[in-house]
Amino acid sequence: MIVRSIGREVIINFLIEHQCPQCGAPATLEESDRLVACQYCRVDSYLMPDDYFRYFLPHACGNDQDLVYFPYWRFKGMLFFCGPAGITNRFVDVSHQAIVTPYFPISVGVRSQAMKLRFVSPDMAGRFLKPRQSFDEIAANFENRFGKSLPKPILHQAHIGDSLSLIYSPFYLKDKLYDAILAKPVAAKMDEDFNIDDFDGGGPTWHIRFVSTLCPNCGWNLEGRRDTLVLNCKNCNSCWYPVGRKLKQLKFAQIPGAGDNTIHLPFWRIRADISGISLRSYADLIRIANLPRAVQNGWADIPFRFWIPAFKVRPQQFLRLASHLTVSQPREELIPELPGNRIHPGTLPVKEAIESLPITLAKFMKPRKTLMETFHNIDINAKSFTLVFVPVKEEHHELIQHDYQIAINKIVLAHSKNL
Repeated sequence: MIVRSIGREVIINFLIEHQCPQCGAPATLEESDRLVACQYCRVDSYLMPDDYFRYFLPHACGNDQDLVYFPYWRFKGMLFFCGPAGITNRFVDVSHQAIVTPYFPISVGVRSQAMKLRFVSPDMAGRFLKPRQSFDEIAANFENRFGKSLPKPILHQAHIGDSLSLIYSPFYLKDKLYDAILAKPVAAKMDEDFNIDDFDGGGPTWHIRFVSTLCPNCGWNLEGRRDTLVLNCKNCNSCWYPVGRKLKQLKFAQIPGAGDNTIHLPFWRIRADISGISLRSYADLIRIANLPRAVQNGWADIPFRFWIPAFKVRPQQFLRLASHLTVSQPREELIPELPGNRIHPGTLPVKEAIESLPITLAKFMKPRKTLMETFHNIDINAKSFTLVFVPVKEEHHELIQHDYQIAINKIVLAHSKNL
């Protein structure tokens, strides 16, 4: 377990025991790791799930026990609520039964934080119970729980930047239902109505796939930080992004920035069709955001784009960066080349960035009376996206973009890799 504190928030990244797919050497991964570099055979691999990762909690039971693995949804990410008082946000890290039943513990508690997890694999013995509750149902429960005390009506709510996984905890049956980690009964007395055969389940069929980190274009080594979703090839000037079961080439560009103290932060530049309000151009943005400037000739011909951070950061900073850069509407020429200086890794999927568009719009839309009256009629449909590297200057405590007047604390950004 890796624990880092950011302000009042405690961010926990659990650890996973695994083996190198090339040489079989033992490896300990952080939950956020995607690019795996083996210290023994020096081969890099990229970790890709079919949908989400499935882990199990290790136990010390012998082979004479018929194990039953009970599933828990685990959600870690940002929740946003838009209402009369503005936008409320919070970071959450919770687990909950994927089968609602009184016979098993309601969550895994602190076990995923205190123990090293392992990936579920098809060669494992035991019966893995099938979830009855979808993640969307559980997420709705989380949102209702955390939004219960907020002023109504809630116009919109979203969970963004989520790390979603299933954690299986082991149990076995004797005279009672036993926790296989503690080798102790779950309850003092077995309920007469309990029948393990009432739960659907079977052997695990899920695979963890590692794909090559050689560039599909030129065969060069792809580069990136261990938690990145975007891999770069400096040999043929290309970016690659996981789509389905393979890496797909990604449209990207940079806003040029010079100097040894320059770092490029990745942003998703998203074109969207918006109905319910007129927001197609920079001139429309001036009116929608009630900006203190007069609309100039030609601004109606400048297309509007959302600019959303392609990296994880605390909810307040995420929303501030998204709304501020979107209102700024950078108009510098975009160069389709990788920056020559440092690049901060892209860790937020474009799907999550698209989920944030309504909240970003609500952040800069003025006045609030207009927002309350019209927001339920607004529909946003993303049409295309480009990953754009935006230059910032590294100063003593902050990364600063003077042209767009945005800044982010370096320590906050460094610790946000665990969100």
